[in-house]
Amino acid sequence: MLKSFQSLHRFRCGLFFRRNRDDMIIGEVLTTRRVITKKELKAALNIQRDRLFERGTAVPLGKVIVELGYATESDIVSAVNEHYRINATSLSDNIRGLIRRIGDSLNEEVPAPRVPIWLQLSITMTVVMLLTVSLLSYVILDRQKTKLYNHAVKLGMVSLGYFGSNARIPLLEDDILSLNTLLKNAEGVDGHLYALIVDTQGVIKAHTNARQIGKEMVRFPPSGRVETNGDVTYFTYESGIQGQVLNMSLPIAFKSKPLGEVHVGLSIDFIDQLFLDERAFLVVSTFVVCLFGIVVALLFGRRFSKPISQLVGATQEFAKGNYGYRVDSRRNDELGRLATAFNRMGKELFKQSMIRESFGKYVGSDVLELIMRNPQTTWLKGRKNMVTVLFCDIRGFTAYTETRPPEELLQELNNYFEIATSIILKHGGYVDKFIGDAVLAVFGVPVNYENHMERCVRAAVEMQQAFKLAAESRRNPLLMRVGISIMSGPVVAGSIGSQAKMEYTVIGDTVNVASYLNSLAEGGEIVVGRNIIERHGNILEVESLVPQKIKGRSGLVEVYRVTGLKKRRPVS
Repeated sequence: MLKSFQSLHRFRCGLFFRRNRDDMIIGEVLTTRRVITKKELKAALNIQRDRLFERGTAVPLGKVIVELGYATESDIVSAVNEHYRINATSLSDNIRGLIRRIGDSLNEEVPAPRVPIWLQLSITMTVVMLLTVSLLSYVILDRQKTKLYNHAVKLGMVSLGYFGSNARIPLLEDDILSLNTLLKNAEGVDGHLYALIVDTQGVIKAHTNARQIGKEMVRFPPSGRVETNGDVTYFTYESGIQGQVLNMSLPIAFKSKPLGEVHVGLSIDFIDQLFLDERAFLVVSTFVVCLFGIVVALLFGRRFSKPISQLVGATQEFAKGNYGYRVDSRRNDELGRLATAFNRMGKELFKQSMIRESFGKYVGSDVLELIMRNPQTTWLKGRKNMVTVLFCDIRGFTAYTETRPPEELLQELNNYFEIATSIILKHGGYVDKFIGDAVLAVFGVPVNYENHMERCVRAAVEMQQAFKLAAESRRNPLLMRVGISIMSGPVVAGSIGSQAKMEYTVIGDTVNVASYLNSLAEGGEIVVGRNIIERHGNILEVESLVPQKIKGRSGLVEVYRVTGLKKRRPVS
């Protein structure tokens, strides 16, 4: 059984230095509200751990902080009440239970994501596509523009070569008619704006515009760099009417004798227009692609975010203790495998919670908490502690069983055990074991309370009152026959048994005396030893009984019957 809980503990993270989660939560509250510092919290947790290992008893963190003088009890209780909105009156109250009833920090809602996955995917895909298309468009269009410009240059060079080779003889003979016939069909062909031939004096001998013949040629001012390719010179200039024009010229010579020049002008505005048209097409294409990408991103984002949201919901349900919650695991990808793992984890957590719940009913919640903290250490070895032992037993139970049907007897007995254990736990006691119709409880271990004696006495008085009320309302005569005995003193507390079965219990003379005193308590009575009266006689109404001789003890044991409490005051 212990091995099962060792594996459970490893699953919940931490072996040797595992600290109580509730104490850590309360410690964080105290540091956040500046009741103590983080350094003081760390020191208090270390001392709490050392006491656990040395004495085998768990001391509440708040009491350790008060003992160290880091804060007062009222400051701690006030901070915890304000943070969790509870109404604890002292550190002796069941603060952990109050906090769990209003909802632990594990049950807080997981905040919704500020930027959903589908939106992140949409933005990412849109940005990536915009950058990619923009970069490609710039590179492709720029290269295309350069190619078109070079194509225009080549076209002009072809024209220049044709005009230059055929204009030599007419220009040498000053045959104006032949020269103009040569240029007649050049205008408007393949982007040609004009063509002209000038002599060495700069006079236009032929022109696609006949009105320019005979005039002196006006040189065009370059708007860019003047380039050369062999004998061809070309540059661009701005023409108000014709726009951007590429002017190309080639000298005409006959047997090394200069005769003039031939010029052609080509429009390059069509290149810019083509560039603009292509850019508009790319913008529209980019918009369509981005729109398609956003739709795809939305679909994929939903496909991924939905199972993630289900997994978040599963963790919240697991935190609430709903280990039967399942998520859809029918996907064939990593998220499907994760969902399957979540479902398996839920099954394991359910099994372990059932083991823990069942095991806790046998060893008690306090002992279970100590085992869960550190299952591999030797804290369960016997240690001597000052405790208060309580025995309660039903008078004449054997004879009573012979007159009652088994079903009714079992129901009445369970009713008796339910009342007894609930009140013992309420006052911080530990139900050691059930011995037939008897209950053995101990106060002071495994959780150490300095006022364990007073807690035990108040628990006994409240139990007799509860037995009386329940006997009248539920018609359970067993409850009127319960006798209670209390004895305080040293015991050895620890784990006894074998590897097959172990139990946490207390042994010693104090337990034996408490058991003997129980035989003196009649139904509805509480019998206590002298040390109880010496410590808390101021709050008890008692009657002295005949001193008893107990086997194994020298002298007589003074015994008293408790008849009630003189007054009530908060447990401190």
